[in-house]
Amino acid sequence: MPASDHELEQAGDQLAAKLLQLGSTVVTAESCTGGWVAKVLTDKPGSSVYVVGGLVTYSNEAKQSLLGVTDASLGNHGAVSEPVVREMVAGALAATGANVAVAISGVAGPGGGSEEKPVGTVWFAWGASIESTEAVVQHFKGDRDQVRRQAVLFALQGVSGFLKQT
Repeated sequence: MPASDHELEQAGDQLAAKLLQLGSTVVTAESCTGGWVAKVLTDKPGSSVYVVGGLVTYSNEAKQSLLGVTDASLGNHGAVSEPVVREMVAGALAATGANVAVAISGVAGPGGGSEEKPVGTVWFAWGASIESTEAVVQHFKGDRDQVRRQAVLFALQGVSGFLKQT
């Protein structure tokens, strides 16, 4: 089921409240969601208190030059993989000094999927350091918009859950 605008807003509000409570800041490193997570977080006035920025690294070249993703990770695992999203988190933290980062890379469709990574495959990572980074893969159903909406919601909820553990 695709995430509604209301669900996205609620998840963004919950993450914002947690960031404010902890006095933490966040940065996004997004590929298939195209900056949508950062958009949800910055829809509220005053979000500059907890949002450092967002990097949309859609191409492999952008992932490498802006986030330091390695040739080895891209070559051996592809852009939609655990090693890449982990490196995206590390690069976003290093580039911005935020307290926590979230990274997303996936196949939103309608094309681009494979047997190994079908449309709807999305890797996520969030963390406050290389040592604390968590990564998970999800397989969403639906068209491009539905996959992206579900990915944005999952990312927001995932970072909130990560922060609750800290």
